[in-house]
Amino acid sequence: AAAPPAAPARRCRSLPAVEPLLFLTTLSLGLQGPLATQYLWDRLGAERGYNGLNATSPAGCGNGSAAADPLQQEVEALVSHWNLCINLGGFFVGLFSVTLFGPWSDSVGRRPALVLPAVGMAMQAAIYLLVMYLQLHVAYFLLGRLLSGLLGDYNLILASCFAYVADTSGKRARTFRVAILEACLGVAGMLASIGGGQWRKAQGYINPFWLVLAASLAAALYAAFCLQESVKQQKPAKLLTLSHYKAVYRLYTAPELVSSRRKLALYSLAFFLLVTVHFGTKDLFVLYELGSPLCWDSELIGYLAYLSSLGGLRLLQLCLEDTWVAEIGLFSNISGLVVISLATTTPLMFTGYGILFLSMAATPVIRAKLSKLVSETEQGALFASVACVEGLCSLVATGVFNSLYPATLHFMRGFPFLFGAIILLIPAAIIGWIEIWDSNQDYSHFSEASLSPADG
Repeated sequence: AAAPPAAPARRCRSLPAVEPLLFLTTLSLGLQGPLATQYLWDRLGAERGYNGLNATSPAGCGNGSAAADPLQQEVEALVSHWNLCINLGGFFVGLFSVTLFGPWSDSVGRRPALVLPAVGMAMQAAIYLLVMYLQLHVAYFLLGRLLSGLLGDYNLILASCFAYVADTSGKRARTFRVAILEACLGVAGMLASIGGGQWRKAQGYINPFWLVLAASLAAALYAAFCLQESVKQQKPAKLLTLSHYKAVYRLYTAPELVSSRRKLALYSLAFFLLVTVHFGTKDLFVLYELGSPLCWDSELIGYLAYLSSLGGLRLLQLCLEDTWVAEIGLFSNISGLVVISLATTTPLMFTGYGILFLSMAATPVIRAKLSKLVSETEQGALFASVACVEGLCSLVATGVFNSLYPATLHFMRGFPFLFGAIILLIPAAIIGWIEIWDSNQDYSHFSEASLSPADG
């Protein structure tokens, strides 16, 4: 009777890794986003006769007394407008497609939900290349984003990769496997940040976008021909049906496991707040470092947190439960943000970055805990909902933190980082409360079990 369960476990360990696919698609996305924004700046600026010579001068580090250029402000507004339209269009279309494809993959398998969005990202890159070659209207950027969103976009790749890891890992190893995936996000983002800007300066936009297209196609081919299926019991399922959306809804409302669903909602709230702060502060680090009094010219330091957190998480797991690893990661994040909010010198800024070395340890723990709260047949639905939450985090972070920064410059440049540190106290409290509640439940069950023989 013990032999049948052992066979699938061995099969799971022999499956090819999904990490290369996530690395390729993250590299593609990391190159595409900044390059597309810079292309919009140059293209729209050229159409209005603006040469952009002072577009990248950090405020307070050069000729800060120069009056603002009205033409530059017009170009900034246009670029912001198109970026907003493109991002909102992709988000809302992707919101429906991710929650459709994610639960569908619980039945038909993960590979279709990995191949389709990678193909969609390749189609988007191909359309962007056509715009650049043929000088088409920049509205075609929105068309490419919508096509990619219809096929799930990058959020579906995230959801399917995390579900794939949940399918192929035991509960004890799952947190570290999830952390490896998160490290892939950081490494790919770092390489895209290092290479994309320098490559654009040397050769323009077209050659880097060919790499965007190639990376997306390589990811699709890897998913189609190299990955084995991780869903053990595949069965045919209709794609266009409301039952997939109901599966996501049932995750949070099913009455049969009230305590699990309550913890699912609380962990999702903690994840939302944590990732919103990550996205919001990451966007501001560059502005904060470029401006006076720091006047840096680097934007790479923040990505190193992924690698340091991966190593730190692995070491902490040897002696601590995952909950306390997450709490230590949150304490690292809160302390680092407080120091950075007060930083006026380079040594103090580096001190803040040093304290942040475990800042990314909490997110893989929360993802793993969410995964352990649902059954094997609900992993796709779960991570589809998490991907939607992550997309919402990006929108909220952009709106809140990018509005907060200019509004608080006059009294404290680092206030958004302090604000983020205060917000992170909430997920720290949620995770601690769940752990205490679980411990009390376990103690009460133990007490009842120990008293039952005497009652008899």
